[in-house]
Amino acid sequence: MRGIMAILSSALLAACSVIGVRQGTEEPAYQVSATLGSVQIRQYARRIAAETVVSGDAQAARGAGFRRLAGYIFGANQGGRRIAMTAPVAQARDAEGRWVIRFYLPAALTMAQLPQPSDPQLRLVEVPAQNFAVLRFSGDRSPAAVAEREAELLAALPASGWEAETEPVAWFYDPPWTLPWLRRNEVAVEVVRVDT
Repeated sequence: MRGIMAILSSALLAACSVIGVRQGTEEPAYQVSATLGSVQIRQYARRIAAETVVSGDAQAARGAGFRRLAGYIFGANQGGRRIAMTAPVAQARDAEGRWVIRFYLPAALTMAQLPQPSDPQLRLVEVPAQNFAVLRFSGDRSPAAVAEREAELLAALPASGWEAETEPVAWFYDPPWTLPWLRRNEVAVEVVRVDT
């Protein structure tokens, strides 16, 4: 009976994700410290992420990175331990032009409590506290759509009292089968307060 209930529960959650319901999926906590039109300035505390680096085009890299990271949280780690799924999936360019794909891990877990990945292409990293300017959007999350939103985000910063410190990153909260107009996507850039 327990097995049937688990299957039904999983099926219901999968069905809900089609319409953008993210029931019970942990996200990194943040506080909004300012709003610039449709852009939020968010303060994130220190957190831990699992990440992998992938070459290739943006969409293929996101898929390959997601599969590696999903393997880790579904038990491809030392000890075979399962870890709760979180959102978002983060995607950014590194200095060599490759894609860094990240899952943020549950806040209750410390680095000492997390199992080491079995895959040598994965690593666990401590992410420091950061301020981000964030623009939320739905719909298309193709490379062209993400680039357009990144340009919109960066255009909101001059004369705002905030300056970009890094290249933008894309955050994807929903699986590919979520109806496009119900997807939660964000572009973000680490910012620092400046005198205007």
